[in-house]
Amino acid sequence: MLAIIIMGSPSDEPLGRKVAGALEDLGIPCELRVASAHKVPDALLEMLAAYEADGRSKVYITIAGRSNALSGLVDAQVSAPVIACPPYSDRFGGSDLFSSLRVPSGVAPAVVLEPEAAALLAAKMLGLAHDELRQRIQRVQAEQRQRLLEADASLRKLGAK
Repeated sequence: MLAIIIMGSPSDEPLGRKVAGALEDLGIPCELRVASAHKVPDALLEMLAAYEADGRSKVYITIAGRSNALSGLVDAQVSAPVIACPPYSDRFGGSDLFSSLRVPSGVAPAVVLEPEAAALLAAKMLGLAHDELRQRIQRVQAEQRQRLLEADASLRKLGAK
């Protein structure tokens, strides 16, 4: 199994590293790559062809802002799921996210804005074919629920209002 994180530019690396860290916490191997759909489309297509020839189950996570052609191009070229995790930009007041939300028919990347949530969705997708991973996700979710219940019980003991 493999998660491929493709960033549109080096400036996307901090977000890519957050996704990679969350994937690694779940025990999912991942690779970080940089390829712009606008500036190096031929290199991107070659990269995707190589990954598609790899028989492992995989999911792609794309990170690109402004005009996010990366997610749509990747999704149109691969049979594996694609998750777009575009960075938020104060400069554009969030309007640049629309390029990730509105894509042509026949193209269907999921859009998840939080890096940890993108990693979790990737894990759930890969977990469909990997029982051990699915069980790991269930344990993580049970631990999260338990921490919340303990926090609530602690507040009630203190008489918090």
